[in-house]
Amino acid sequence: MTSSVPAALMAAGDLTKRPVVTLGGEAVAQVKDVVLDGAGGRIAGFTLAGRGLLSGPLRKSLPWAAVHALGVDAVMITSAEALEDKSAVASSEEASGLVRGARVLTDQGVQVGTVLGVVVEAGREGRVVGVEMSSTEALGRHERTVFLPLGDRPAMTGDTLMVPAQDTEHAVEELGDLATALWRKRLAGPGRPGTKGLGTTGPGTTGLGTTGLGTTGLGTTGEERTS
Repeated sequence: MTSSVPAALMAAGDLTKRPVVTLGGEAVAQVKDVVLDGAGGRIAGFTLAGRGLLSGPLRKSLPWAAVHALGVDAVMITSAEALEDKSAVASSEEASGLVRGARVLTDQGVQVGTVLGVVVEAGREGRVVGVEMSSTEALGRHERTVFLPLGDRPAMTGDTLMVPAQDTEHAVEELGDLATALWRKRLAGPGRPGTKGLGTTGPGTTGLGTTGLGTTGLGTTGEERTS
């Protein structure tokens, strides 16, 4: 697994209404919905709407394979010919993805949160790199919004997202801290499931306390912040 610092991160929900722009500078559409491939842990594509306040859904869609780059301000394509028939990208209702409301369960059988949304990486890969979730008491405080970095292929089955217990120690409270948390998770590499708990992620990020999620059970010792 790469240990490089990830590119800019963004909430998938924030991509709605983002312009779709050709390399020639023409804005040909805007994003209506982001369709996720849950099994692959990537963006499958976008359903589209026209530009302007009164524009409705288009009969065109944008498969991820036709995206030149996902930027913080626009989705870039080579030309308008990259747009395909609407059926080329499944609707958000039909697609298999990391759905809002799915529970986040560790490999030790502890529910640590409920998915509120997903975080994707800018660039050409379209990778889902994290989830925004409402935490449970297992993270030290009930219904707090936190961000959890994910591995390359998130394990999503039905309405459950499975994560290694040791990954919960990298959870952070701010989206801006997720890139650093993800980088540290990649540096740490895969560990033995259940051998680490929920704690601070180290200097430079906001941790979520010292709640232990090891093989011996739960032990909340409070909330802690590091500078």
